[in-house]
Amino acid sequence: MNVRAVIVPGGGANYGSLRHACQRLGVDTEVSDDPLRIRGATHVILPGVGAAAHAMRALRERGIDRVLTRLTQPLLGVCLGMQLLFESSEESEATQPGRAIPCLGLIPGTVRRLPAAPTWPHMGWNRMIFDQPDHPLLAGLTADDWFYFVHGYAAPINDYTIACSDHGERFAAIVARGDVYGAQFHPEKSATAGRRLLANFFGLI
Repeated sequence: MNVRAVIVPGGGANYGSLRHACQRLGVDTEVSDDPLRIRGATHVILPGVGAAAHAMRALRERGIDRVLTRLTQPLLGVCLGMQLLFESSEESEATQPGRAIPCLGLIPGTVRRLPAAPTWPHMGWNRMIFDQPDHPLLAGLTADDWFYFVHGYAAPINDYTIACSDHGERFAAIVARGDVYGAQFHPEKSATAGRRLLANFFGLI
């Protein structure tokens, strides 16, 4: 299969690092918010860094939220991009802290703030626990692998969690629902394990 991947600008992300990680796998990607380019891709990646409220506003202003919710090809949300896949997030505007804002609604649940202890935000390397170790997105990954996280909010563990991690409390680290997938960590910064997850994603059809 000829992979044609599109990275959707979700705000504040280092798209260069992600594109480079994909290129090392032999996958050329383009960064585009053109609905035709997104719909024509075989695989779509939604990265993001920053606040959910700002990112969702940007997606809605460009009409990209409607495009993403109607995709039938594999979609991977990364970091904030994974959180945007859920129904809502409490990471709202500074003037309305704690008020959940609507997100893409592709996966049930509300994203909430991580505990202040041991540190906040969660920043650094961590391992994962595999809830569904036989899932194809996890092929070749083990409990000894390390992944790089940077986030202060996290998604809840539910029926669509295929791997979780722990920082003050357990949270969903990788999710999957149909053709919708999410990784809370940064695969482009997670060395061999991150490249393996990206390779697994591009192998999904």
